[in-house]
Amino acid sequence: MNGYYILICLIGFGVGFILAFWAKGKIASGKIKDAEEKASLIIEDAEQRSEKVIKDSEIKAKDILFQMKSEFDTETKETRSELKKKERRLIQKEENVDRKLEQMERRDLELSQKAKQLIEREGEVEKKELKYNEMLEDQKKQLEKISGLTGEQAKELLIRAMENEARYEAAKLIKRIENETKEEADKKSKKIIATAIQRYAADFVAERTVSTVQLPNDEMKGRIIGREGRNIRALEAATGIDLIIDDTPEAVILSGFNPVRREIARIALTRLISDGRIHPARIEDVVKKVGEEVDLVIKEAGEQAAFDLGVHGIHNELIKYLGRLKYRTSYAQNVLQHSVEVGFLTGIMAAELGLNQKLARRMGLLHDIGKSIDHEVEGPHALIGSKLAKKYGETSRVVHAIAAHHEDIPPVSVYDLLVQAADGLSGARPGARKELLENYIKRLEDLENIANSFKGVGNSYAIQAGRELRVIVESDTVSDEDAVLLSRDIAKKIEESLTFPGQIKVTVIRETRVVEYANK
Repeated sequence: MNGYYILICLIGFGVGFILAFWAKGKIASGKIKDAEEKASLIIEDAEQRSEKVIKDSEIKAKDILFQMKSEFDTETKETRSELKKKERRLIQKEENVDRKLEQMERRDLELSQKAKQLIEREGEVEKKELKYNEMLEDQKKQLEKISGLTGEQAKELLIRAMENEARYEAAKLIKRIENETKEEADKKSKKIIATAIQRYAADFVAERTVSTVQLPNDEMKGRIIGREGRNIRALEAATGIDLIIDDTPEAVILSGFNPVRREIARIALTRLISDGRIHPARIEDVVKKVGEEVDLVIKEAGEQAAFDLGVHGIHNELIKYLGRLKYRTSYAQNVLQHSVEVGFLTGIMAAELGLNQKLARRMGLLHDIGKSIDHEVEGPHALIGSKLAKKYGETSRVVHAIAAHHEDIPPVSVYDLLVQAADGLSGARPGARKELLENYIKRLEDLENIANSFKGVGNSYAIQAGRELRVIVESDTVSDEDAVLLSRDIAKKIEESLTFPGQIKVTVIRETRVVEYANK
């Protein structure tokens, strides 16, 4: 039973296995068929899509080709049009070049023809020139026979006549210009004269810019010079003054334009000589100490001058500049004393006119303040002084009076005229200013001799202490125009021949006198 049962079970298991295998094959074959059907459908669909894509691609390619073709056509058209334009331009340029070449050829022909004509004309001109030269020579010979003069003599006469005529015309022109511009010339001449007054000629400067120091003996000169000149160099460096040691017995000359420095050098050298110790270190100490003493003296001198005139409120620096005038001279007149004197005179005249005396004295005292620094600053001392006064707080009226006292600028008030008058009075009074008698007489003689050396001068007179020269000419020899030239020539010769301070006025006088007598 058990064996039969097992057999039946085995048979059942085998039949079940076969049935399962068969069912599985059936199922697999069905799936394969379904897959094949799906694959065929997918393939058909893919083929349809690919055909559609191919058709779309072909259409797009055709569109792109069409578009590119149209763009190419437009570009080729533009390029062709540009090429045609350039071609037309080239053709025009070629035509222009051809025309210019033709013109150049025509000009070359014309120039060659003109050159030939010029050569022919030059030949004709040379022939005519030779002919004219021959004619001129013939005329010269005939003129020489007629006049009895050679060509050189005739040329000299002609040149002389032309020169006289030119001088006459020039004199007339100069006279006319001088008459037309007389007012402007007067202003300029005053300015020039005021500037020239500040600069003295060599002879006068030599007498006024030196100081002399007496020595106990000539051996002292060697000590002043020192070993290899170190002492004299130290003195000159410390004082700014030149020391002149020459053959003058027992004397040393100090030369310099700055009067204060010259005074410091004089006092310092005097003390060194009396002390006997002369060496560079000692020189510097003494010069420094003397400088301080002189500064104190300068300040005291300025304060004393202001006190004497009753002028108060002047700036301290201006007081020092005023005190420096103590060592300044003009024609041997002390400038500080001159300023005080002008202050007094201006105050007196202001009192007579009922004006402000203190203001007038202040103007007079400060009128020459510019002379304290005129050797250091360029320009006339009146303008220098006005700038100095303005700098240190003086009023506009005082500043203008200082500037106008030599008419560098026009006077605008009575005070300006009072300062001018007082300045003239102080300088012109007897004994105020002096000059060596020999130099004075010689200068007058030289002036008159220069004037008398010119042709047509009858008499000449040097007047106003040699500041003016009056020249009287012969009216039948010198004309009015010649008188203008004569005055200029005399002035020029005076400038070249003489040395003098300030200016010399040359006045040429020409007059015609007719005398007749009435008789009974």
